Amino acid sequence: MTFRQKLMTLAVAPLIVVTIAVTMFLTWQSTRLAKSNIEAFQQSMLSSKQAEIANLTNVALSSINSIYSTAAPDDVEAKARVSEILMSLDYGKDGYFFVYDFDGNSVVHPRQLFRNGKNWMSLVDPDGDRVISELIKTARGGGGYHRYKWQQPSTGALSDKISYVVALPKWNWILGTGAYLDDVAAQARAANVAIQDRTRQSFVLVALFALPAVFIVFATCIFVTFDQRKLANAVQKQLTQRVIETQERERSRLARELHDGISQELLGVRYAMELAGRRAGDVSPELNRAIEETISTLNTTIREIRNISHDLRPRALDDIGLVAAIKNLSEKFSARSGVAISLDADGFVDDLVPDARTALFRVTQEALSNVERHAGASRVSLRLWNERGRTRMHISDDGRGVDFSRAPQARGLGMENMRERIGHFGGVLLIDGDANGTRLLLMLPRSASQPVADSGAAA
Repeated sequence: MTFRQKLMTLAVAPLIVVTIAVTMFLTWQSTRLAKSNIEAFQQSMLSSKQAEIANLTNVALSSINSIYSTAAPDDVEAKARVSEILMSLDYGKDGYFFVYDFDGNSVVHPRQLFRNGKNWMSLVDPDGDRVISELIKTARGGGGYHRYKWQQPSTGALSDKISYVVALPKWNWILGTGAYLDDVAAQARAANVAIQDRTRQSFVLVALFALPAVFIVFATCIFVTFDQRKLANAVQKQLTQRVIETQERERSRLARELHDGISQELLGVRYAMELAGRRAGDVSPELNRAIEETISTLNTTIREIRNISHDLRPRALDDIGLVAAIKNLSEKFSARSGVAISLDADGFVDDLVPDARTALFRVTQEALSNVERHAGASRVSLRLWNERGRTRMHISDDGRGVDFSRAPQARGLGMENMRERIGHFGGVLLIDGDANGTRLLLMLPRSASQPVADSGAAA
């Protein structure tokens, strides 16, 4: 993504996410509230029907109480009179009373006469409910409600039904009536459809207001921040380059101080020690050996200081160019680490500006240092070439590569410094790693190269 695309995304994406989240939350909350109201309405209607059928059952009990209370358990005539009364006590097209004995035999069923005199204890509705068995169980347990599916007389279709039943224990009967719930379901479905339509309309209205708001905020944000961001980037690049230039100047100063100051002083000490060793050779052999060991240590120290001086600012980079400096760096790296390195710079034209040449050398130096410290590689390949006037460099090793997508913390300060150095010239640095090693690809634009002199003008 380009900088502008990133800026647009960062400016608009949070607003869009928040707007969608708020809209969805409000819609969800409204839907939830509406469904809660529908459920309360359904419960209210169900409670109303329950109260109604309980009252009707009590009315039926009152109508037969005078006969039932005075009859004997085996009074056939009384049972017949009660059955006749209950057969006549219907209300509405789907309202009736039913009677079963404790064994599941139908005694009274005015709407489905074919059931009378037959045993229905094993009857099961489509939901697996043993209807008559459960009604008998509820009535014998003290009476109450039971919900099940039953054929509706007026339509012939199966519908949800709730019944209230009580026991007539003297005769081993249960008495009950019920109400069909199709009107409750129909009203609930209608309410749900209305809620969905209302929710859809609300969502559309919110979207119609939200989209222009998002566009206005986006346009304002881009207008206000783009120039500021552009200026900030320019200032940041200038500061980064100043830091890099300051570092290079300080490196050069330290390299000169080490080479021309401390190194020369140590050489003087070494010569003095050599002179002292020659004079003490005949007097004290032990003293002579101590002086020789000290001279050896001084030689090692001088070499280390020269190496540090060279690493801080390799003279080859200024004297004989980038390729020679990288070659010298590679040879020292291989001798120090024991890692084989191959350098391919055939056909490379070193036309980079001095700062870009230094940046390329420092990136190579950092990359090889990372290989030595972390990769555990046995071979490194380094290629340097030009492509349509642009400088390219590729470094790869066969060590322990790091998967940066899974371990983003592996991107340390060194890698960020490499990117900043190359990014200052408008270049790109790509680093990729896996189990087969790490690969680095560096690309510098034409602007990092020195302009070609006009041969006509020179002539």
